Amino acid sequence: MNRSVRSMLLLVLAPKAWHRLSHLKPPALVWTPGGKAGHVRCRLLSRQGPGDTGRQSRPQGPGLGTRLLITALFGAGLGGAWLAARAEKEQRRQQQRTEALRQAAVGQGDFSLLDHQGRARCKADFRGQWVLMYFGFTHCPDICPDELEKLVQVVRQLEAEPGLPPVQPVFITVDPERDTVAAMARYVQDFHPRLLGLTGSAEQVARVSRSYRVYYSAGPKDEDQDYIVDHSIAIYLLSPDGLFTDYYSRARSAEQIADSVRRHMAAFRSVLH
Repeated sequence: MNRSVRSMLLLVLAPKAWHRLSHLKPPALVWTPGGKAGHVRCRLLSRQGPGDTGRQSRPQGPGLGTRLLITALFGAGLGGAWLAARAEKEQRRQQQRTEALRQAAVGQGDFSLLDHQGRARCKADFRGQWVLMYFGFTHCPDICPDELEKLVQVVRQLEAEPGLPPVQPVFITVDPERDTVAAMARYVQDFHPRLLGLTGSAEQVARVSRSYRVYYSAGPKDEDQDYIVDHSIAIYLLSPDGLFTDYYSRARSAEQIADSVRRHMAAFRSVLH
C-alpha cells in the first residue's frame, strides 16, 4: 500500500479511533501482596443506555432556532437584493423619462405675465424653486377646481416634510378675456395662500401655452355670454433650473405626484453653472 493511500485511510479512520478512545475506562492497576503492580487492563465501556447510544451514534444537526435564524437571514438578504435592484431599475427609468422629456423641448423660452397682485412675472422669477404649474380657467365648473385641489394637496404633503425644499404652486389662465388680475385674486385665495395666479393678454397667454404644448379653445357663448374653454389637463413640474421636468395627467393621484416629486428632488443635479 503506497503512502498516499495510507494517508487517506488515516484521515478517514482517525475520527472513529479518537471516538473509541474517548470511551476507554481509566487503567485498572492490580496490586500484588508484595506491593507491586501486576498488570493493566483496559476495556471499552459497554453499559450505555438506549438514549445514550442513540445520541452518540447519530450526529447532532443545528437546532430549530438556528435553522429559523438562518432562514430569516437568507430571506432578508434576498429581499434586500430585490429591493435594491428594483430601486436601481426605477432610478434608470426615471432618468430615461426625464431625458426624453427634456428632448421634447417643452417649456422652452421665457414668458411675461401678470400675477394676481398685478406684478409682472417672467420665467426667471421662479429660478431656484420647484414649481407645480396648472393651466385652466376660473369659470371651469369641476375639472379645474379638482386639479388645483389635487395640486395643493401635493404641496401640503411636501410642506409637511422639513427636509424638502418648498414647491411653488402656479395657476395660469387659458381664458384671459374673463380672468383678469382681480378675478384671479378672488379665485386663488380659495385654494392655498401661496398659490400664484398668472394672467395676461391674449397673445401672452397664447405664447406661454404654446411653449408648454397646452391646447385650449373657447366654446360657443350661450345667451348669458357664458362659455366653456376646452383645454388639455396636466400638472407640470419645473426644476429649480426652470426646466420642464415631468407632467402628471388627471389619472395621477396626489400621493403618486408627491412621490414622483420627491424622486426628482433626490435625483436633481443643476445643469446651470
